[in-house]
Amino acid sequence: MSDVLRVENLTVRIGGTTVVDGISFSVAPGECLAIVGESGSGKTMTANALLGLSPGVVTADELTVAGVDTRRFRDRDWRRLRGSDAGLVSQDALVALDPLRRVGREVAEPIEVHNSGLSRAEVGRRVISALTAASMPEPEARALQYPHELSGGLRQRALIASALSAGPRVLIADEPTTALDATVQAQILDLLGELKAQGLGVLLISHDLAVVARLAERVAVMRNGSIVESGPTSEVLANPRHEYTRALLDAVPVPKTTPTTGGTVVLEAAGLRRAYGARVAVDGVSLEVRRGQTLGIVGESGSGKSTLARLLLGLERPDAGAVTLGGEPWSALVERDRRPLRGRIQLVDQDAFGAFNPRWTVGRILGEAIALGERGSRARVLELLHQVGLGEEHVRRRPQQLSGGQRQRVAIARALARRPQILVCDEPVSALDLSIQAQVLALLASLQRELGLAMVFISHDLGVIAQVSDDILVMRDGRVVEAGPAASVLGAPQHPFTRELLAVMPTAR
Repeated sequence: MSDVLRVENLTVRIGGTTVVDGISFSVAPGECLAIVGESGSGKTMTANALLGLSPGVVTADELTVAGVDTRRFRDRDWRRLRGSDAGLVSQDALVALDPLRRVGREVAEPIEVHNSGLSRAEVGRRVISALTAASMPEPEARALQYPHELSGGLRQRALIASALSAGPRVLIADEPTTALDATVQAQILDLLGELKAQGLGVLLISHDLAVVARLAERVAVMRNGSIVESGPTSEVLANPRHEYTRALLDAVPVPKTTPTTGGTVVLEAAGLRRAYGARVAVDGVSLEVRRGQTLGIVGESGSGKSTLARLLLGLERPDAGAVTLGGEPWSALVERDRRPLRGRIQLVDQDAFGAFNPRWTVGRILGEAIALGERGSRARVLELLHQVGLGEEHVRRRPQQLSGGQRQRVAIARALARRPQILVCDEPVSALDLSIQAQVLALLASLQRELGLAMVFISHDLGVIAQVSDDILVMRDGRVVEAGPAASVLGAPQHPFTRELLAVMPTAR
């Protein structure tokens, strides 16, 4: 059977810049080829070119999709091909799905576009069939819901159902599991594996080598628009030939081998409970954090991790229980009395870009944070930038002029501006490439040693939690189901849920 994708010497130019530089690859029916690389390597630009979505000039010696030569396609030709022959699953299902349309209508659109003569009843049957094929539980009920009413995993299944509803021969999956919980990620990868076994060709775009190892037969490594290494996945990951591939593998998180000896307890919670109406988000949670140590908190979306973070930060008041800061009342204080103490505990959030005023320069962002605790000064701004590995050249830049890793470094610098004792890090590396993630984790570890910081590190990624944590707390449905030293929780888990998380955690080798 002929390949469902064949690409020879594909080049994409935007303005005077070549963003994809003469790459070649193929995908056979029932096969998954993964293209891996960091942000800016050209992965997504390649995917866009295969679907006629590129904003640049695309040239190729061969560009065949589902047996069709697409090099001379116009817009109407691409519209006929997209959905019917090639489907797309992107990273952020909540953005990709229309928030004003029910899931059933979203899935029905490609069916109606490519099968204009179908009756409404037949379209409805095909919608349910597509949702069922995407392993959507209760497909009839889900078809009537809106995207915001579904979990992240169910939204991703709805997006896959929509991409497959018109029966394409090839699926382009662009970071389809990024930021998903380990168990949900495993479910989506299992689903893609089942579809592949049924003959679907899959082009997987990813920066996560563990995901690639689980799904792809072959892998192509991209850097600066070129493929620097390719071959069978097991061979490339076990015996990388190119230094860039080796660098990507070296950036994969590894468990912490020597726990840090902690000092005094600087943050303590006892019996915390927080409910929103009938939903209990945090239920009887107790913990303590010591100077110089990291408490890792892991769990699925909806487990209560971020609500717990807000309680620890004093951004919400618990319905029951108490938080103490340095042995003194914290959650019991009124905001007027809490405000002077806020510098002692600071947040590093997941979305640094969303947390910054886009009109402000880095200097003003840091200057404002400094001014809250002391007189702001240029010298202090530069000191903070140097602490996080940035320099004077970044002072006048705005957030959109920084890379993802640089923005996260500025977010850490802002958190350090008031000389805190504790950092609460809520998914601070979940959206970063492996190498950038490794740099940010190394930076946090260095700052912790230098400043004696205590850290609460929240993540759904057990690999990251294993690398940074001295103690681990596992949450499910608002409760702590297991807690203890990292070596014990990871090496000899007692609770079935912890064992399940460890079982589904993908590995890169």
